[in-house]
Amino acid sequence: MPVVIGALRESAPGEMRVALVPEIAGKFASAGARVLMEQGAGAQAQYPDAAYAATEFTAASTVLERADVLLKVQPATLEEVRALRPGTAIVGFFQAHQRLDVVRALLERRLTSFAMELVPRISRAQSMDALSSQAAIAGYKAVLIAASTLDKFFPMLTTAAGTIRPASVLIVGAGVAGLQAIATAKRLGAVVEAYDVRGATRDQVKSLGARFVETGVSAEGTGGYARELTAEEKARQQQVLDQRIAANDVVITTAAIPGRAAPRIISRAAVERMKPGAVVVDLAAESGGNCELTRAGETVIHQGVKIVGPVNLPSQLATHASEMYARNLFNFLKPAIDKAGELKIDWQDEVFAQSCLTHDGQVKHAPTAKLLEA
Repeated sequence: MPVVIGALRESAPGEMRVALVPEIAGKFASAGARVLMEQGAGAQAQYPDAAYAATEFTAASTVLERADVLLKVQPATLEEVRALRPGTAIVGFFQAHQRLDVVRALLERRLTSFAMELVPRISRAQSMDALSSQAAIAGYKAVLIAASTLDKFFPMLTTAAGTIRPASVLIVGAGVAGLQAIATAKRLGAVVEAYDVRGATRDQVKSLGARFVETGVSAEGTGGYARELTAEEKARQQQVLDQRIAANDVVITTAAIPGRAAPRIISRAAVERMKPGAVVVDLAAESGGNCELTRAGETVIHQGVKIVGPVNLPSQLATHASEMYARNLFNFLKPAIDKAGELKIDWQDEVFAQSCLTHDGQVKHAPTAKLLEA
């Protein structure tokens, strides 16, 4: 029997994205799958039901009852998990370290779950890397937030009233979000510098026209992430960074470690050394913040400095964010759909094996299993 791919209207507060856009729903149908969606699922991302071809729309309860694979953006709720048939697969973001109650429910219902944040960062899986696709959106949007919050122009302007100097911007973290932020700030005409503990990013930063901040500390890690720094390395890095933070009009921080609290990079004292009117945009706000004064979902003003803690930035560009995410999901699932349209997961494939959170009543992700034991 053809696999039934289901998608719901996201219910998390403020979430505007959808896991399936018309183009990708059509691709699943062409691959032999049956596509079932909740009525109005894509409306908030500007994808009306009428835009979908070869897609059946029905109530959410029917989608949950009939789906063989449920596609999600935000982590599945307890109610959604408990409504699925045993053996059903869920694919999406899970944030398992924060939602152990959902993990227990997945085990009780014997559901197979694939966490998109666990997709290995290997060449073959680049087209499935949802963390990167959504981070690029966050980096772009962060600069727009900074530009609209700063009480200055970003570009240099030559006017009859004199020349206006360009804003200076420091990007902390040169991952996908950071590189997109660098590129966007440069397009807006700012003078940009960037820092990352991974020295390998130096050439990437320079290729985008930004200056790389040298601190003498390198923390090359595995899987595309930085390793934990020693106390001495942190102190040396912090001394240089604090000087650059104080010198810039805008600081955008992007440092995050999946499954852990965000590293603290900007202290209260560093904020107090910044120029009046300066802006900090903290992309790690949802995981505790890179700045000591960050509050998720709020803008804090401290001694004239504005600290912005945005949450779920990809949702603010829901149309393109959904399009990119849906492509990630299709590229992830397509290899498991055979010519007859049936779901056949190859457990020897490292992409499926490493991204699996639960299967057949067992936790397959070792760190999550340890959290449950604790």
